[in-house]
Amino acid sequence: MSGSLLEDKNAVIYGGGGAIGGAIARVFAREGARVFIAGRTREKLDTVARDIAAMGGRVETAQVDVFDQQAVEKHADAIAATAGGIDIALNAVSVMHDQGTSLVDLSLEEFMRPIDGFLRTLFITSKAVARHMGRERPGVILTLSEPGSKLAIGGILGHAVSAAGKEAFSRILAAELAPGNIRVIGIRPHAAVDAPAAGSYTKDLFKQTAAAAGQSVQELLEVGGLAQGTLLKRLPTLSEIAETAAFLASDRAGAMTGTIANLSGGALVD
Repeated sequence: MSGSLLEDKNAVIYGGGGAIGGAIARVFAREGARVFIAGRTREKLDTVARDIAAMGGRVETAQVDVFDQQAVEKHADAIAATAGGIDIALNAVSVMHDQGTSLVDLSLEEFMRPIDGFLRTLFITSKAVARHMGRERPGVILTLSEPGSKLAIGGILGHAVSAAGKEAFSRILAAELAPGNIRVIGIRPHAAVDAPAAGSYTKDLFKQTAAAAGQSVQELLEVGGLAQGTLLKRLPTLSEIAETAAFLASDRAGAMTGTIANLSGGALVD
C-alpha cells in the first residue's frame, strides 16, 4: 500500500482478538503493515484475520498464552525469522479484575490481580520483542493504560495502581531502549464507548459500577458518569484509539518516546 503510514512494517499485537487489539490490527493492516496477532482465543483471532484478509491486508495468527514466557519468546523468534525482524509491538491483553470495591471489602488477591496480571504480560511481551527490534530499523513498543493511573476516586485501587505501573514501565523502558533506536509510547484511552459491542471484557468489568448508578453498562458509557466526567462529555471510540496507535507507530511520530498519548476525552488534563 504505497504511501501508507506503516508500509512494510512488521507489527505484532498481543491480545489481537480483543476489541482494542482487533481494531488496531485492522488499522495497522490497512496502513500497510504485515500484522501478526496473538491471543488465547482462536475464534476471536480468526474473526479479525478474516476482516484483514477481506480488505487485502497481510495477517498471521497464533494462539499464544501471554503468561507463558517461553511460548511468547518462541513466537517472537518465529516472527523475526519469518519477517526479518519486528518493527512494532503492542500489548492489548486484558486481565479481568475488580472495579467498584473499596479497600475495606477488597481482598489482597483481588487487589493484586490487575497489578500482577497486566505488568507480568507487559514484561514478558516487551522482553520478547525488544531483542528483535531497533538498530538500523526503528522499533516501536506501544503500551495501553487507563485514566485510573492519575484519577483519585474510590473503588479502583488495584486497577489504578496497575495503570500507573504500566505508565512507569513505559517511561523507564523508553530510557533503556532509546540507544537501540526503539521508541516506547503509552496510550491512555478512557473506556471505549463501542467496546462492549465489539466483545470487550468491559461489558462485565463495569457491571458493578453501572448497577450502583442504576444504569446499564452501555448507558454508563454513553451518557453516564464515565462520559460526564470528561471535558468532551463523551468517551473515545475504538476507531479513534486505533488511528492514534497507527500514527504513533509510524515514522511520522519519530520524535516521540517516553510519553503518554492522552485519549481520555479530557477526563485527565495534562
